[in-house]
Amino acid sequence: PPQAPPAPDPRPDPHPGPDAVPALRLQLQELQKEALAAKRRGDTATALGHYRAAKVCPGVPESLQIPLPVGRPAVPESPDSQTRDPPRDPPDTSPAPPATEPPRAPRDIREALEQRMERYQAAAAQAKESGDGRKARMHERIVKQYQAAIRAHSAGKAVDLSELPVPPGFPPIQGAEIVPEPSISGMLEAALKLTGPEEEEEEEEEKEEGSTKGAKPSAAPRAPPKQPPPPRNSQPAPKPTGKAQQQLEFLELRRRQLAQAALRAKRRNDLEGAKLLLRRAKGIEGLIGAARGGLPVDIAQVPEVPLDGAEFELGPGRGVPMPPEAAKTFLQLAGALRKQHQMCLTYSRQFAQLGNISETTRCEALAEECRRHMETLRREHSRGGPPPKPRYEQRTFSVVKMFPELSSSDLELGIERGIGLPVPPGVTAADLDTFVRFEFPHPSAEEAQRDKTNVVKSTDCPEFRARFRLRLLRGHRGLRRLLSSRGIKFEVTQKGGLFRPERALGSAQLRLEGLDGACELREQLELLDGRRRTGGRLEVWVRIREPLGAQRQLEPRSERWLVLEPAAEATGSPPAFYHVPPAPILLPRALPTFPSLNLLLFDRERLERKMVPFGRAGRPVPPELRQQHQDLLRRIQGLRTRLQGGDPHFRTEYAEHLERHLRLYTAAAQRLGTQGEREAAKEALYKRNLVESEVR
Repeated sequence: PPQAPPAPDPRPDPHPGPDAVPALRLQLQELQKEALAAKRRGDTATALGHYRAAKVCPGVPESLQIPLPVGRPAVPESPDSQTRDPPRDPPDTSPAPPATEPPRAPRDIREALEQRMERYQAAAAQAKESGDGRKARMHERIVKQYQAAIRAHSAGKAVDLSELPVPPGFPPIQGAEIVPEPSISGMLEAALKLTGPEEEEEEEEEKEEGSTKGAKPSAAPRAPPKQPPPPRNSQPAPKPTGKAQQQLEFLELRRRQLAQAALRAKRRNDLEGAKLLLRRAKGIEGLIGAARGGLPVDIAQVPEVPLDGAEFELGPGRGVPMPPEAAKTFLQLAGALRKQHQMCLTYSRQFAQLGNISETTRCEALAEECRRHMETLRREHSRGGPPPKPRYEQRTFSVVKMFPELSSSDLELGIERGIGLPVPPGVTAADLDTFVRFEFPHPSAEEAQRDKTNVVKSTDCPEFRARFRLRLLRGHRGLRRLLSSRGIKFEVTQKGGLFRPERALGSAQLRLEGLDGACELREQLELLDGRRRTGGRLEVWVRIREPLGAQRQLEPRSERWLVLEPAAEATGSPPAFYHVPPAPILLPRALPTFPSLNLLLFDRERLERKMVPFGRAGRPVPPELRQQHQDLLRRIQGLRTRLQGGDPHFRTEYAEHLERHLRLYTAAAQRLGTQGEREAAKEALYKRNLVESEVR
C-alpha cells in the first residue's frame, strides 16, 4: 500500500536555496542591531538570549552563521522577531567547522586582519581536536603570518595584503582592494607632483586628458574605495628629530630622484622603464611613513637611481656651426661632470652601507648639482652658445678606505725590502744572496699557505717587491684567534751554494689583529735570531678588501671640483686659473642679482688679497684680474652714487632686495650646516651678517 506522505517539518530547511540567502543575511543583521541596542540599555539577560538565538538562527546555514569574536558584545535578535519566529530547538554544542563568512564588516584594516586570524586559529584548534596534525600546523603558520602583518601595520609599515591567505567566504579588505594598474600618464602625473613644475607640463596635461577619456568607460561601474578610518587607540606620530629627520629628508630626496628619472625615461619613450621607476618611488612611501613615525630605516636597502649614460652626453646642436675649441671645451666639461657624478654615487653607496646618513645626503646633493650643471651644459650646446665658464673648488670627502680590486676572500701580501740584513761571518755584503720565505697557517696548520720570493743577489738591503695573493676565509671560526696570536711568519734566508747550505739570517712575525678596523697594514719588522736582535729589518704590508670588523676605516680625500658659472655671470669672468674661488655656497635658484654694497666691498677686499702676492713678487697683476677689480670698483661707485641721490623708489627696491638676500643666506647657512660643510656655512653666515648690518 502506498505510504502516507511525511508530516512537514515545522523548522525551515537548514540548507535554503540561493534566493533565500540575502533575506537571511538581512534578518541576521537586523537581529544584531537590535541586540546591540538592548545591550546598551543594560538588559543583559535579553542580550544573552538573543545572542544565542543569533548564533544558530533557524533557516540560516552554517556558512551564514556569523559568530562574534571573543570579547565582542553579544548580539541579540529584535523583540519583534521573537513573536514572529516559531519556537527553536536548543543550539547544537557540537564543534562545527569554521564558518566561511566574516563576523561583521570590520571598522579598519587591523580589525579585518584580526577577524581572519581568529578564523584560522579556530580552524587550527579544530584540526588538533580531530587529530589532523598536518592541517593544524598549516593553519598555525598562517596565523603567524597574520600576526606579523598586524605588527607591521600597527608600526605604520606598508603591508602587502595580497600575499596573505584569505579564509573561504571572506571579502577583500575594504580600503586594500587590488586596484587596476594605473596608466603611464597617471604615474607620470604623480611624478610631476613629486618633482615640482617641469618644462613639459602642457605635454603631460594632454597625455593625462587622453588617458582619462580612455579610462572612463571601465572605471565608471566601480566606486572609489572609502578610506579606512584610523586605527583604534591611535596616537599622533611623534615628529622625527635628529637622525630620523635626516633619514626622512634622504628618503624624500631619493623619491624625487626616482620620479625625475621616470620623467627622463618617458621623454625617451621608455614607458616600461618609467613604470618601473615610478613603482620604486611609490615603494619608498612606506619607508617615509616609518621614518615619520621615528622608526629606524636601513638606507642601504633603499632602491638606487639607475645611472643613465645618455644623461651625461651632449646632444646634437641646432645646425649652428661651432668652433673646434668650443666643441673641445664642451666635451671636456661633460667628461669632468660625468666623472664627478659617478664619484658622488660611489661615495653615497659606501656611506649608505655604513649607515652615515649625513654624508650620504651630502653626496646625493652633490650628484644632483652635477646633474643640474650638465643640463646647463647641454642647453648651451644645443643652442650653439659659448661654453659656460668653469671654476674649480676643493671639496673634501671622508671616504671609506677599501681596495675594490680584491674580493672578500683575498689577502694580498707584499714583501718590499730588507734593510741592513745581518751578514754572516766569512761573507761580505757584496756576496750576500737572500730570499724570504713566509707561512700563513690558515685555514689550518695542515693546510698552511707557504711561498717564497725570488733571490736578490749581492746586497744586504735587497729590494724584493714581491706580491702574493692568499686565501682568507672570513667565516672561519679560528680566524680571530689566528690573527691575534700567530699571524704570518717570515724567514730571511741566505741562498746556499755548491759547498754551502742555506742559512737562516733571521725571522719575524706579523700579527694581523689590526685588520679588524683597517684594510691595510704596513710595518717594518725586526729580524730576530731566536730571541736575539740581529739589527736587520724587513718591510712588509698586508691588504684586504675591507676591514674584518664592523668599524670602517675613513680617510680624508680632497678633490678638485668643477662648478659651472651661470651664463649671465660668465660673460665677463676671467679664466678659471685667475678666478677667485668663492666658497661652495649652495643658494637657491631665486638668488637676486641686485648687488649689496657690503657684499661688493667684501668681494673687493678678497680680490685685493689675491693681488697682493703679485706685487710682493715684483710681477705685474694679470690683466683679467685687474679688469675684474676695476669692474668691482665701478659697481661700488655706481651703487653709492644712486644711494646718495636720495631716490625713494630706488631705496625701497634696494631694501627689498636686501631682505631677500638676508633670507636666502640664512637658509643657505642652515642647510650647509646640516650637510656638514662647516666652512661654507661660516662664510654664508658671515655674508648674512654683512647684509643684516646694511639693512639696519
